[in-house]
Amino acid sequence: MKNLLPTLLFAILMYSCSATPAATKEIKYFDEDDNQITKTKFDEIRATHKFLDVPGDSMNHKKLIFRVNRGNISSRPALQSLIEKAINEKLDDSKPLVIIFHPGEDECNSSRLTGQTFLRNRFRELEDGVNKIAQTKPIYVYKNDTGLRKYKGIVNWHKDPAGTIERLFFQNHYPCSSFVVISKEGHFISYFGEFYKTQVFQAIQNVANEECFQSENTLAN
Repeated sequence: MKNLLPTLLFAILMYSCSATPAATKEIKYFDEDDNQITKTKFDEIRATHKFLDVPGDSMNHKKLIFRVNRGNISSRPALQSLIEKAINEKLDDSKPLVIIFHPGEDECNSSRLTGQTFLRNRFRELEDGVNKIAQTKPIYVYKNDTGLRKYKGIVNWHKDPAGTIERLFFQNHYPCSSFVVISKEGHFISYFGEFYKTQVFQAIQNVANEECFQSENTLAN
């Protein structure tokens, strides 16, 4: 028995070593144009808060993306129809769609000390501002309802219809939550990750200005 014990310990040690996964590959870093950069440069750009980092083409790749995105959707009426069914409410097609998107619980949106009073005030200020600027109200959409319990009685969240909002605007999981503002013509501005209410207000104004600019160009032509 005394001779057997060292043999068993040696066998266990050898098995543990052989079962250890291969060393993690060195992480590679890329800028917003897919150019490989150093970690130092990556962290420096990330610290400006104008960018977020998302997974790249491989598991050991990290890529920077702009936090603000602009574009156009092919059919605002089709999107509005999906949203109306999801929230069981008719929307004014002359007003912008202001959508707050919750991706699911994460370290950013679960670790903060956010009591009911704080949340109620925060969303009241957001809604008052949106109504003052655009005479509409935000629509709250979630991909995953984890982490939404604390909003009960404050915000009415709705399931993303057929994953449409995520597919069109939020292809990655961005920390905390994100938002998108869509004009009546389908022009949009989206913002990835944690945001301030003033950024929502500014996006509404910017979308309206871009729409006016487009109209002026059309008339000029």
